[in-house]
Amino acid sequence: MVADILEWLALTPVAVSLKRSAILYMFANAAHILSIGLLVGAILPLDLRLVGLFRTVPLEAVGPFLSRAAGFGLCAAVATGLCLFAVRPFEYVQNPAFLAKVGLLALGAVNVLVVHAGQDWRIAVSDGVVSPALRISAALSMMTWIAAIVAGRWIGFL
Repeated sequence: MVADILEWLALTPVAVSLKRSAILYMFANAAHILSIGLLVGAILPLDLRLVGLFRTVPLEAVGPFLSRAAGFGLCAAVATGLCLFAVRPFEYVQNPAFLAKVGLLALGAVNVLVVHAGQDWRIAVSDGVVSPALRISAALSMMTWIAAIVAGRWIGFL
């Protein structure tokens, strides 16, 4: 079943086009890197503010903006990542670094969903008061996204 899905994915028009065109692949790869940059460039300052640094920066002003920017970056990184994955899906599913990256991405996404579903986030972005639980989630977020980047870089070395 999984092999059938991977085979289908490798034969999609996107995958075939990326395999045939080094320039198209380069642009997809660049878009992936830019998307990751947007994600991490937004989430790290937000998480640093949530853990207690830069307290003079009003969380009510930057929190919603940085959160949305990170969300857009995540969606774009997943979309471009799926395109790149489709080029060599059988190789990637056997790569421990890729599997670690996917697990870390899932952990990061779950953390985001839990934080945004909770009342602590709403209080933080409306009143600027950050609960201890939200501080812990922000610290976990930073570690998770940085680890996902490291795992992503590790893919090419295995």
